Amino acid sequence: MPTQPLSGKSALVTGGARRIGRAIALALAEAGADVAITYRSSNLEAAEAVRAIELLGCRGFAVECDVRSEDMVRQAIAATAERFGRLDVLVNNAAVFASAPLESISLEQWDAVFETNTRGPFLLARETLPYLRAVRGRIINIGSLGGTHAWAGHAHYCASKAALQMLTQTMAKAFAPELCVNCVAPGWIEFDEVPRDEAKRFAAKTPMRRNGTAEDVVRAVLFFATGPRFVTGQTLAVDGGLGLT
Repeated sequence: MPTQPLSGKSALVTGGARRIGRAIALALAEAGADVAITYRSSNLEAAEAVRAIELLGCRGFAVECDVRSEDMVRQAIAATAERFGRLDVLVNNAAVFASAPLESISLEQWDAVFETNTRGPFLLARETLPYLRAVRGRIINIGSLGGTHAWAGHAHYCASKAALQMLTQTMAKAFAPELCVNCVAPGWIEFDEVPRDEAKRFAAKTPMRRNGTAEDVVRAVLFFATGPRFVTGQTLAVDGGLGLT
């Protein structure tokens, strides 16, 4: 495989200013792509991410976008297409994680999770479709182990990610043969802000005896962004075997 398999192409990563989204954006740039990222309130982090992309020799672009808003999604995609002249890869990363006892979840809490985690990727995919079809592009949704495993304290989150993973399969059929649509479903991914005791507990029950890293997720995203076009409609768990326990 060439060292920069995405050279001459462009990508859009929602929620690309921080954490996994930022890591994905930088990895796509390292692979040669110009990268646009969306953000809601992390404007300083978004500017830093753009600088990091540009230091890798690619064009970077940050656009404010609430993925729940149809108008803002359309504006963000139009701005990205105007800046880069094309769009080859969409990574639906923006999401919210929420916890609450199922019996106490309000309608507002339920809708807020679905609006970001499920409606957002739908809107982004629908509005980017003409650009992606023109170049036989790819969509990569970021799901979750919670999309296939029931976590009693996160019913709205789990249900939203399960819906996203089914949406991935539906998109794969609806948008074929021009597009490949796949999903990366991380398990427990460790970040500095995670309490050490909790991180150790999850690592201990993971067959690979460690927690995941952003790099683990990035490699799976790059596989779908650059790998065989005959792979579509798949959800790849990146969980160290945690889903087997």
